[in-house]
Amino acid sequence: MKAAPFEYSRPADIDEACALLGGDEGARIIAGGQTLVPMMAMRLSRPTRLIDVSRISALSYIREEDGHLAIGAATRQCVVENDPIVATRMPLLAAVMPWIGHAATRARGTVGGSLANADPAAELALVAVTLDATLTYREAGRNGDIPASEFFIGPTITALPMAACLMEVRFPIWRDGHIGVGFHEVSARRSDFAFVSAAAQVTVDEDGICRRIAIGVGAVTDVPIRLERVEQELSGNRPDAARLRPAIEGALADVDVTADLHASAPYRRRVAATLALRAITDALASAKQRGPDAC
Repeated sequence: MKAAPFEYSRPADIDEACALLGGDEGARIIAGGQTLVPMMAMRLSRPTRLIDVSRISALSYIREEDGHLAIGAATRQCVVENDPIVATRMPLLAAVMPWIGHAATRARGTVGGSLANADPAAELALVAVTLDATLTYREAGRNGDIPASEFFIGPTITALPMAACLMEVRFPIWRDGHIGVGFHEVSARRSDFAFVSAAAQVTVDEDGICRRIAIGVGAVTDVPIRLERVEQELSGNRPDAARLRPAIEGALADVDVTADLHASAPYRRRVAATLALRAITDALASAKQRGPDAC
């Protein structure tokens, strides 16, 4: 099959892109096109106009500012994967990047495209929620911010206004104590969409006390979620391996887990607990190996 007819625009800047988007209800933003183009080829998506923002340089960058790592929406995933600033300042993001799609799709796919697509199984969405990222958009000449915890509403549904263009995502940089990260996912094949995924980032002090921890689970509900009950139980305490799994299972007990043709709800709940435990265990182990303020 081939795509239905559409108009094509390549704006010079973000405000022109927003104006084009606001002037056509059927218009769609395109940068990497790794999801949109296949959907168009199958005629599951029929935009009336494609607004190509891939060459707007103001949307492609990685920089550290005001205690955050800021990444432009049009930044290629392969650039993030190989960036030294990401490796040192955002170790969880660096650990997750190789698991996103395949090398060929990361060479074209963008950070903003993955976030705006809001797939429940997307690794970038999981990291954004786990690390309390903030997403910035542009609409009608003004900027707006949305916390990642409020950005994802459901599968392929976000809080981004209809006429807004996503500009950047900002991840807070952790600087306190020994920092460790862990990430695990289960999929049919390496780099396919995850059936279940889990991520953790932790800081421990010289005495092995957990001072800060963030735990996220993806692909088990309509949006990535934080295991805040487990975070509260671990924070300020020395992690006890015997108590970890019961705490994780308890936090997942009240979660409305998704079931589909790939995996049942009981399977996803059980695997989510196992992967979360592994992610936390790996994060604690790596924290012991890293020096303080390694990030």
